[in-house]
Amino acid sequence: MKSKWWIIGLSAALLLAVLSPIASAFPDGLEMVAEDLEFVDKAIAPSFKVIPDYAFPGIDNGTAATIVAGIIGTLLLFGIVFGLASMLKSKHEA
Repeated sequence: MKSKWWIIGLSAALLLAVLSPIASAFPDGLEMVAEDLEFVDKAIAPSFKVIPDYAFPGIDNGTAATIVAGIIGTLLLFGIVFGLASMLKSKHEA
């Protein structure tokens, strides 16, 4: 029964990842404030980027690159959360 909710959650997240290219092209709230207050260019660049600009490298089609990046990110995060939940559950049961 509980695994059903994991599957439903993962399915919903993957659906959102596939639909992500149709999201708004406007910047998110934090980025918009940074642009409005003119400090967006003062941000420190990260030391590394896993999937830069939400587009998987090596895929020429921008929409497909965004979808692949979303799916990979979703699966990675799901794996981390599922693993942590399993570890906490086994600790709690011991």
